[in-house]
Amino acid sequence: MRCKSCRRRKPISTANAAALVFFLFDLLFLDGMDLMRVPLIERKAQLAEMLTGAPSSLQYSDHQQGRGPAFHKLACERGLEGIVSKRADAPYVPGDRGLWRKVKCLNEEEFVVVGWSDPEGSRPHLGSLLLACYDDRGRLHYAGRAGAGISDAELERLWRRLKPLAVGRMPLYAPPPRTSHFGSPLELSRVHWVRPELVVQVKFLAWTDQGLLRQVIYQGVREDKPAREVRCPQPRS
Repeated sequence: MRCKSCRRRKPISTANAAALVFFLFDLLFLDGMDLMRVPLIERKAQLAEMLTGAPSSLQYSDHQQGRGPAFHKLACERGLEGIVSKRADAPYVPGDRGLWRKVKCLNEEEFVVVGWSDPEGSRPHLGSLLLACYDDRGRLHYAGRAGAGISDAELERLWRRLKPLAVGRMPLYAPPPRTSHFGSPLELSRVHWVRPELVVQVKFLAWTDQGLLRQVIYQGVREDKPAREVRCPQPRS
């Protein structure tokens, strides 16, 4: 980004496009001068000064110094995905995200296992668990898949528990979507359905607009929770 173009205050036309807002969080060049070796906190100070009086379509991305855990908690309470922490004294290093730390806000819920998918590559026993939950009318709705966070030993234990529960018919109220905005498509030909008896606990980032879990991490089996008591945390139609 160059400072001269900002100082001219050239208006952004919105005649043929929706109004967009750009949040600017770093400044790497200023009037032809390379600022990449300048500490981040100084680069941001120059950026804030440069954006004084700028159009509302250009917004300075402010930051919080210190009190990281409290700031993260507040972000989660407000429904945000998480926070990104950076070293205030660090230069800009292209491609090096080691200077960043992203801490996500994860939700935690239990779900019923309704099937498993075939493994791929060197992964043993099963690929991912297919998860579901009951609505208030007792209908079982597909919620997504869990494959991350499962060790090889746990994969084997899950496979041995699920194999005797295998059934020929899908236990869901409606088929799961074949495609998703996040993750690979679900190939039903590689799915093994089971009776909805096993309950597992997972962490996840958010619900997608398709009503599916996003970025799911397996936590373990819930022996204390009957499958019929697993209710969908979101309303289902």
